[in-house]
Amino acid sequence: MENISFQYPSWYILLCILLGLAYAFALYFGNQSFREQSKQLNWGLGVLRFLTTTFLAILLLSPLLKSVVREVKKPVVVLAQDQSESVASNMTAEQKTQYQQEFQQLSSELAKDYELKEYAFGNEVREGIDFQTEDKVTNISEFLRHLYDLYSNQNLGAVIMATDGIYNEGSNPIYAGTKIAAPIYTIALGDTTAKKDLILKRVFHNKIAYLGDKFSIQIDLTAQNCGGSNTFLNISKVENGNAKRLQQIAVSIDKDDFFQTKEIILDADKSGVQRYRISLNQISGEVTTANNSKDIFVDVLDARQKILVLANSPHPDITVIKQSISTNKNYEITTAYINNLDVNVAAYDFVILHQLPSRKNNASGVLKTLADRKIPRLFIAGTQTDFSKFTKIQPLVNITADQRNTNDIQASFAKDFSLFTLNDRLVEELPNFAPLLAPFGDFKENPNADVLLFQRIGKIDTNYPLLLFGEQNNTKMGVLCAEGIWKWRLFDYLQNKNHELFDLLLSKTIQYLTLKEDKRKFRISLNKNIFNENEPIFFDAELYNESYELINDPDVSLTIRNEKGDDFKFTFNRTNSRSYTLNAGYFPVGNYTFHGEVMSSGQLLTYDGQFSVQPIQLEIYETTADHRLLHLLSEKYGGEMLYPTQLASIAEKIKEKGSVLPVIYETTKTRSVINLKWIFFLLMGLLTLEWFIRRYFGSY
Repeated sequence: MENISFQYPSWYILLCILLGLAYAFALYFGNQSFREQSKQLNWGLGVLRFLTTTFLAILLLSPLLKSVVREVKKPVVVLAQDQSESVASNMTAEQKTQYQQEFQQLSSELAKDYELKEYAFGNEVREGIDFQTEDKVTNISEFLRHLYDLYSNQNLGAVIMATDGIYNEGSNPIYAGTKIAAPIYTIALGDTTAKKDLILKRVFHNKIAYLGDKFSIQIDLTAQNCGGSNTFLNISKVENGNAKRLQQIAVSIDKDDFFQTKEIILDADKSGVQRYRISLNQISGEVTTANNSKDIFVDVLDARQKILVLANSPHPDITVIKQSISTNKNYEITTAYINNLDVNVAAYDFVILHQLPSRKNNASGVLKTLADRKIPRLFIAGTQTDFSKFTKIQPLVNITADQRNTNDIQASFAKDFSLFTLNDRLVEELPNFAPLLAPFGDFKENPNADVLLFQRIGKIDTNYPLLLFGEQNNTKMGVLCAEGIWKWRLFDYLQNKNHELFDLLLSKTIQYLTLKEDKRKFRISLNKNIFNENEPIFFDAELYNESYELINDPDVSLTIRNEKGDDFKFTFNRTNSRSYTLNAGYFPVGNYTFHGEVMSSGQLLTYDGQFSVQPIQLEIYETTADHRLLHLLSEKYGGEMLYPTQLASIAEKIKEKGSVLPVIYETTKTRSVINLKWIFFLLMGLLTLEWFIRRYFGSY
């Protein structure tokens, strides 16, 4: 229905009518030229002029046309199906078919009266139901949160959720923070009967271990209705599809409701992603053995860097350095003396040279090996150092010193140092640590050096460097221009009852010097090495030209190989950031290697790596349906728990509820009358008709 309103008082219309009458009268009855014509013609022309003038005057009042649009919206009813593995574990093929048919009949019945929305949930919430019960986890609280986000401000009439009540991800749905303003009807699936079953409930372990270390695995065992039985817990290592047993432990089940935790210690004796299988031997009458075993993956890293502390002679600094470095499991430290050198220097990743070269031993052979192998190193200068030779074998600092005299010096931090960051406490407290012993002389850093610490002599901050860093032939180096750092570690403990600040300074120094830049022109990366079987595998790749500029012009290929030797070939997609990306999809459980290739500037570049896919077995560990949870959930939201045999009655129960009603929405639309096209043609028609009549009768 449409109504007309004006932006001026309505009585102005009378003025418009009077204006039309006055204009028509003055033109056709007051003008002498029209009196010669017949009265009927004048009256006709007068009416046309009156209507035209009146309509134009009324349009000047800006009339508005208001219309009310009424829309009746059906209430939304959500029909959801749990599609996790546990739902169909107790159904026969015939029962599944019958359930699907009755479920689809319910869907058709609800669609007649309501706006029906169908969802499946398990790993994630998704639209549509296909009854493919293959999801590895169940997260009911996430489904409720999803509904709240979508329908909290809509006319949600009811939620019908078919599930067995087993959730193994997310919080308890009873205590979820979502406040759905609609009754929830739960369809109780599954079997609540507790059967005779051994269950490997949970396995806790670190995802990463270091080569040569021991790591622990904590195993939770449960058993239902198995009192008086005995079994064995087996721990095996799976390699190339074959399981080699590492340990076997006897387990005695002394009651029907049994729970026990076992802790196993294993050796990380091989680098790479290692696959272990924990299993329980089957007992007589057990309903299923699917939950008797679990595979876990541990990434064993051979990340320990070998560090050699090579000294001119015994010194307290050597012990302190070894104690500090040993606190980090990533480092393997060895100490040796130059006059009794029984280690292969080339086998180490980092070398600390304490007062070498010295006046008695120039260590030329060691220094040549370090230079040839480009091994990063840290020099610690002292009273035994030969400074004339020392200045020649490192490019960071020139020291001209009197070997007979020394200075007690403390540290002050350089303000513009930016190679790495340091703790605020360290910056504040280190200048107050006990003084070190530095040679008396002149210290000048070279332009390519970055100074971290300067020498403070007494209360005077000098520009003499104490600790500085730099590079020579793409090899990182550092120089500490004083000895006696054992005092710093003892002072740290005296002040703070720990060695944290000293260990932090030394570890930051070593970490920077041992960090190797990846200068490969072609790289492929994964965000992790171990994936769950329900996770897609994403790869990223980068390609650099001769100027180390990022490019993505050539095609990059990738081949993934499983343990059986089967190859899966892919081609990377280019991104707007001039890199590459690839979604390789989902892979079965197992270990995989990958090989990437790209032809750039006539050169074949390759990259190799590995990853593993671990199983998700949450759905098979809990097979007893939890209908009590479904009853509490329906009661909380004002619904009802029903069984699959009652599917046909759900539509009627929703109607009987009386609260699931349509909502009427009214919308008022306003538009200006002057924008109506027919008004233009009406006025044009009136003026045209008047003009034609006047011309026809010769009035002009």
